[in-house]
Amino acid sequence: MTDQTVLYEERDDVAWVTLNRPQALNSFTRQMHHHLWEALDAAEANLHIRAMVITGAGRGFCAGADLSEFDFAEGPHLIERADPGPVIDQAFNPTTRRLQQLRMPTIAAVNGVAAGAGASLVMACDIAIASPNASFIQAFSKIGLIPDAGSSWFLVERLGLARAMALAMTGDKLMAQQAKDWGLIWDVADDVVKAAMQMAQRLASMPTQALVATRALLCGAGQRSLNQQLDVERDTQSALGKTHDYIEGVSAFLQKRPPQFTGQ
Repeated sequence: MTDQTVLYEERDDVAWVTLNRPQALNSFTRQMHHHLWEALDAAEANLHIRAMVITGAGRGFCAGADLSEFDFAEGPHLIERADPGPVIDQAFNPTTRRLQQLRMPTIAAVNGVAAGAGASLVMACDIAIASPNASFIQAFSKIGLIPDAGSSWFLVERLGLARAMALAMTGDKLMAQQAKDWGLIWDVADDVVKAAMQMAQRLASMPTQALVATRALLCGAGQRSLNQQLDVERDTQSALGKTHDYIEGVSAFLQKRPPQFTGQ
């Protein structure tokens, strides 16, 4: 599978996804999005998979869009040919939506630079752990564009307007430790692969449906009033109350034993 732009591996109950264009800092081509979707499909099809790690091959995590795929050749219809809108609509936005709707929690193991939509990809995952030399760059303003693939939403949600605005306008590099201090990512680890795998194994042993419902509840909180959120919490709790893992979790607590969650 070395010719694949995305590599997929199953490690017990964890799916391991590697962006595999190291010579281009794993920047996205259209084909690469399709390979990533195939990996997501494979993970979702295997009910034994209960967590996913996404990382990058080589020294970078993802440098965003591969600009060499855009048609900037001199000649007629240059504006139409160079329009970034279609690739955002047909590739980047579906990728962000898929990650946010995945039936399992996702961990980004950020092994190097995450620039442009690469930073968006990190934020679209549920938990992000970065190596100390990793960095996050909102590179869009440097080419006359705006943050996309969800970055304009994720940045404000995680950092607040002041920090989000300055990062987006300047395109300045945010190093991993500061990204953690500001709340953009969860943690920094010298061995990011080991740390991400440990987190994935931990999540994979937990009640999967509850974790995914938690994602949906928290990500939608900013669009609802407190009263609306209370209603969504009630309805979500009621739905989870019908799951195996809820019955198992409470039974284990009452019996003073470790729970054996199945993700069902």
